[in-house]
Amino acid sequence: MSVLVDTSVWSKALRNKGEEDRIFMKLIQTNQVRIIGVIRQEILSGIKDAVQFKKLHDNLSAFPDAFVPSDYYVKAAQLYNTCRSKGIQASHIDFLIAAVAIEESLELYTYDMDFKNIATVVPLELYQL
Repeated sequence: MSVLVDTSVWSKALRNKGEEDRIFMKLIQTNQVRIIGVIRQEILSGIKDAVQFKKLHDNLSAFPDAFVPSDYYVKAAQLYNTCRSKGIQASHIDFLIAAVAIEESLELYTYDMDFKNIATVVPLELYQL
């Protein structure tokens, strides 16, 4: 099964150069990691050094993108409305990530509590560690 890996996991892996996330490494080694453009954007945002930016961009290109058709944005809005009616808030990007995971039948690997809250209301499958 493929796993959509959220920005929080990528960020932690990039910050902790000496400490490997064994679960993340196993997903990479077994070619299960998926990414979408908005996660790629979040990972690359804020990198000031052009050489470092290019190196990370090139490394990320090894991971296939999950396709994001326009109706997934509508699904994200529906998820937002459903969760909001239950008192659960998150960013619009988080709801898009959740919509892609749901529509593509991908588990989501994340450290972000917003997704755990979203998953209490909608059928978002979180990757279990």
